[in-house]
Amino acid sequence: MPPTQAESVIKNIIREIGQECAAHGETVSETLAAFMVKAVVLDPSNGFNMDRTLMKSDVQKLVKLCVSRLLDSKNPSLDTIKMQVYFDMNYTSREEFLEEHHRILESRLGSVIREITDNRACTREELESLYRKIVSYVLLRSGLGSPTDIKVVREATAALQSIFPQAELGTFLTLSKKDKECQLKELTMVVTGIRLFNRDCGKGGEGIDDLPAILQEAIPATTQHIDSQLQIAQDQAYRYTAILETVAKNPLLSMELQPYMLKEALYNMRQYETFLQIILPIFIALSNLWTSFQDETVLISVLSNLTTHLEPFLGTHELLFPEKVMQNLLDGLTVKTDVCRMKEHMEDRVHPVDFRKQEWLFPETTANFDKLLIQYRGFCAYTFATTDGLLLPGNPAIGILKYKEKYYTFNTRDAAYLFAESPENYIDLIKEKAKKNAELIQLLELHQQFETLIPYSQMKDVDKHHIKPITKCESSTQTDTHILPPTIVRSYEWNEWELRRKAIKLANLRRKVTHSVQTDLSHMRRENCSQVYPPKDASTQSMRESSTRVPRPQIYIAGLRGGQGKITYGVKVNLTRAVDET
Repeated sequence: MPPTQAESVIKNIIREIGQECAAHGETVSETLAAFMVKAVVLDPSNGFNMDRTLMKSDVQKLVKLCVSRLLDSKNPSLDTIKMQVYFDMNYTSREEFLEEHHRILESRLGSVIREITDNRACTREELESLYRKIVSYVLLRSGLGSPTDIKVVREATAALQSIFPQAELGTFLTLSKKDKECQLKELTMVVTGIRLFNRDCGKGGEGIDDLPAILQEAIPATTQHIDSQLQIAQDQAYRYTAILETVAKNPLLSMELQPYMLKEALYNMRQYETFLQIILPIFIALSNLWTSFQDETVLISVLSNLTTHLEPFLGTHELLFPEKVMQNLLDGLTVKTDVCRMKEHMEDRVHPVDFRKQEWLFPETTANFDKLLIQYRGFCAYTFATTDGLLLPGNPAIGILKYKEKYYTFNTRDAAYLFAESPENYIDLIKEKAKKNAELIQLLELHQQFETLIPYSQMKDVDKHHIKPITKCESSTQTDTHILPPTIVRSYEWNEWELRRKAIKLANLRRKVTHSVQTDLSHMRRENCSQVYPPKDASTQSMRESSTRVPRPQIYIAGLRGGQGKITYGVKVNLTRAVDET
């Protein structure tokens, strides 16, 4: 199927899914519908072949399955997927958000800048109008007060007149458009600095918010809320983990406790915990920055709003596992935190000598140990693969396995040893498990195995994740004085003229002939011998002998002598005999 036709079919499927959900009173975004389509197709239990063209019956089946999963309001898996889609669509890095914020600000100021730079004021009234526009531009760009507040306008005008009096407008109008824009930005910065200084001195600052005080109040309040939500999510994840760990050891309890929903609830809480941890470092960075206070104020409001909108995606927990049910399930169990689990096996480290062909990394031998990108977000790969999806945190102190340029952690040494014996087997099991639970693809960062589901928030960071370990160890080297025999080329010559002389000499030798001589004193110094064949008599015979003879020419001329007159008359007489007469 051509790419354009396939794209059209996918759009029709997504549109039909949205219409079906809307008919049941559920509004579904195209992004969520597209993600669900991919998740359903990836699940091998649904029987879709990626290499085969979808028939009409396949499309109907696909739409039905997607609508069924999207309308299942009591499924934590759906909440997790919705949370992932919402976070991916709304979260951007600090640099990207501020860049977009500045771009919007520039677009809003575009019309004001054009009115100033394209102005051809001549009269006094036109010049005064131009000056007022410059004051408005300074206020709009700086954001310190409203240009409609008369007190703010008067203060900004006074600050501007101190560095740029109205009499200099004539010079300003002669500048090029680019130079005018640069000067307007410089005037804005200087006027802003003057107003901030006056505010600090108590002589002005009308309409300027106390941004440091606002941030000092907003940042602790927001971080405190995130910390509390993070603690709640971690405690809930620890409780689910404890129950599932018991189920893994006692399979008879699996039918009673519905581990499928428990695991999906665990995935939901772990995903919520991950997103909160992503947001939390940004607030820590905000508290350390005391420049660009306006940018930080806008950013903190967006992040706070993002955090608030993540909470509704946890609604199914209280419906499926109310506190009374959780207390009954936890009766007699010890809920362990991630830190407690790591401390239990801190001393049981991997012995590298047990695996000659595998490479293990440890904190004391790796400089950038804390910066390595651990697979599956640091959860134990062996436990997840062998217990049908139980998430237990790995302990890097035990040892990090490096396999095919990827790094894996484990919760115990035994788990590390078993995984190291056959890594590909367990990696394939995890991949198959992710196909059945699509929310695991983002939770465990399996985007390399499923490249079509890489979220936008992580696409630009793909290359940054390839951090190689910097190992360190104690070593020493010794170099012998001359480990190899000297290779001095005696015929080497650095002088170009000497090389030319040798070349001429060799060329002249081609025209020379070597002669040898032997004297009476030297001919006895060595023995020489030669061998020849003796001569022999030889004769030849032809078949017959014959000979030929031609007549001898006899020609005479008469009358050459004895004539009477002055004229001589000669007669030529040919007496040669014919050939046949001889």
